[in-house]
Amino acid sequence: MGLTGKRGATMDLDALVSQLRQLHGPSLVAAVLYGSAAGDDHIAGHSDQNVLVIVDSLDISVLQALGQTARAWQEAGNPPPLMLTRQEWMGSADVFPMEYADILERHRVLAGTLPLDGIAVHPAHLRLQLEQEALGKLLRLRRATMTAAADVTRQREVLRASLSAMLVIFRSVLRLHGERPPQAAADVVSVMAARCGLAAQPFLTVLRLVRGETVPDGEIDGLLTVYLHGVEALTRYIDQYPVSDGAPGRDPS
Repeated sequence: MGLTGKRGATMDLDALVSQLRQLHGPSLVAAVLYGSAAGDDHIAGHSDQNVLVIVDSLDISVLQALGQTARAWQEAGNPPPLMLTRQEWMGSADVFPMEYADILERHRVLAGTLPLDGIAVHPAHLRLQLEQEALGKLLRLRRATMTAAADVTRQREVLRASLSAMLVIFRSVLRLHGERPPQAAADVVSVMAARCGLAAQPFLTVLRLVRGETVPDGEIDGLLTVYLHGVEALTRYIDQYPVSDGAPGRDPS
């Protein structure tokens, strides 16, 4: 299980954790897999393997030493590890409530111990980040749609590439309603759509596309249209969703 190069074997989780242990030594507080890859609905080759790394201290020499490991992990098709000091982790739930809610609800500790005492997600913080993320995803989806134009191959990729991030938003919408999201992605879509008064079918069809099921070329342009409209409607819903200290919401831990 060595590091990957552009022509070498890919790096897996065991190899990543081994490198993190070696590079951080006793400073490594925890390495944690979170998100869809830590749940029951992982889609091989499509679900991101998100890894949180918490350390006691982090300086530039350590970051530089991690360079080869980080490149190998990315070349294996994964997002870079999220690196936080213990102090940053304990004090940032208000800044990254969507990520914290996802970590608290679905995670697998790969090394060390994840500090959880005092960690909670406030609904008002979740609502604010959710609006920002939803609008940002909508703007990127519009940009990608313009770039794809009428090219069906590109349209397919736009749809496939967008779904993972949208599922994170869907789960956060359900948490804003005070609900624990289902494990299965299809159930997340269906429940979210029911709560928000949206059509679930476009999102479920894109989920089929991501899982390798056949969607005819002649349906892709229309699918992209209704999918984009669905994201627009969800963004409006979140924008109008009121949250106060007494609004729906809970500590998802």
